[in-house]
Amino acid sequence: MKYTQLGRTGLKVSRLVLGTMNFGPQTDEADSHTIMDAALDAGINFFDTANAYGWGANKGRTEKIIGNWFAKGGDRRDKVVLATKVYANMGGDGPAWPNHDKLSALNIRRAVDASLKRLQTDYIDLYQFHHVDRDTPVEEIWQAIDVLIKQGKILYAGSSNFPGWKIAQANETATRLGMVGLVSEQCLYNLAERRAEMEIVPAAREYGLGVIPWSPLHGGLLGGVIKKEAAGGRRSEGRSAASLADTSVREKVQAYEDLLDKHGLAPGEVALAWLLTRPGVTGPIVGPRTVEQVASALRAVELELSEDLLGELDGIFPGPGPSPEAFAW
Repeated sequence: MKYTQLGRTGLKVSRLVLGTMNFGPQTDEADSHTIMDAALDAGINFFDTANAYGWGANKGRTEKIIGNWFAKGGDRRDKVVLATKVYANMGGDGPAWPNHDKLSALNIRRAVDASLKRLQTDYIDLYQFHHVDRDTPVEEIWQAIDVLIKQGKILYAGSSNFPGWKIAQANETATRLGMVGLVSEQCLYNLAERRAEMEIVPAAREYGLGVIPWSPLHGGLLGGVIKKEAAGGRRSEGRSAASLADTSVREKVQAYEDLLDKHGLAPGEVALAWLLTRPGVTGPIVGPRTVEQVASALRAVELELSEDLLGELDGIFPGPGPSPEAFAW
């Protein structure tokens, strides 16, 4: 496994991030533990989760699965850089009871204690804001984070799904308050969805945040979905199915699969390897449902993409270009 610094911090993390969103809803606890064992054995030390994972009536279930894995003992917890998130209403599927969601100081205090209990640990390495909170002042959020850091409950703070200007606002405020500020941004970013390159990635690089792309295969769209369908395999669903309904998108995906077939390369592995070539990217989040999918993701770390191939990929999935030129002269 290859490692890098998380943004401007001294924290070393693997170039692949183990995403755990499937643990519970798609993968049972025993298989989830097997996947985490395999990932750690392979050198993946960066695990990502969220308090809401498990979804619906099972919110928090994923953190509990991870906590039970830590409780098996050994040096699991010491080896893992653990990231979780706060924002969601944890009270059920209905409207949130006041102060039981978002980023008020009260909810952050309540949420971190609940996550620590489920995760069976006394600290979280990276505590991430799962979404922007348009109602809570940035100063209040940083006040709450400062308390948690001083209490030893968290070490670093990160964002997820923040626009570029919010990253700037958050870190300028943190600087004024004498705090480290955000050290990472987790955003939707892949070959088929490159809008993050316009504002989010530049802001993250300017402020020293590591970029952690989620959905690196765009919901399976970049994982060889057309070829799998033709072979009678698992049909596309969710974001992948909706995208393929667009003829122009389907033509691009077909061209992508044809190109990689010509080179004898696996589409999913190339999609991950491409992200690892992008400036500012710490590592993509991979969300395996099986140990075999962990092995496939690991091959992407060693995959070297030629300049010619990178150029051909840009031809199929061009980026938006830099800002402001992408939308101005």
